[in-house]
Amino acid sequence: MGMVLGKISVETPKYKVIQALADYEIRVYAPSVIAEVTYDPTQFKGNKDGGFTVLANYIGALGNPQNTKPEKIAMTAPVITKAPESSAEKIAMTAPVVTKAGGDEESKRVTMQFLLPEKYQKAEEAPKPVDERVVIREEGERKYGVVKFGGVATEGVVKEKVEKLKQSLERDGYKIIGEFLLARYNPPWTLPPFRTNEVMIPIE
Repeated sequence: MGMVLGKISVETPKYKVIQALADYEIRVYAPSVIAEVTYDPTQFKGNKDGGFTVLANYIGALGNPQNTKPEKIAMTAPVITKAPESSAEKIAMTAPVVTKAGGDEESKRVTMQFLLPEKYQKAEEAPKPVDERVVIREEGERKYGVVKFGGVATEGVVKEKVEKLKQSLERDGYKIIGEFLLARYNPPWTLPPFRTNEVMIPIE
């Protein structure tokens, strides 16, 4: 019942808030190991979140773990989505599932990430995926401007939040160094008013 009402009971990324303003926060995230998959949503009948099943299978959230050990890996939050690295500067992120999308042909592709639990400090410590589409990599410390919001993270809502956050960061003298990330902390069955979402923009 707690998850329906938005209770987040899984591990989430560690970060320090270095500045909290009325409309956003500046956070520094600790290094982490992530599992990610990059895909064209048409591979999943147009579903932008199609990569979720691929990553969930890797950690064993939907049955037997699809990794070579095989070892069940605890689910974390958020799920992060973003545009693939090649269409923007390299962007680092942790715990959510992050989704990110760009604006050209390449932009139709989506990268989805799961942050692996903190016990995995290096990429080689994480179980090797059976599915070659899953990439395990390390991300160093990184800094983001972040805005939190509830409800359903529709494309329109996300676009509005990103534009507003960009304007706020530029107004306050921060240099944006990559595309935004969308971090969603709750499963789809959480009631919209109780959901936690974040838009994150990497800054220098």
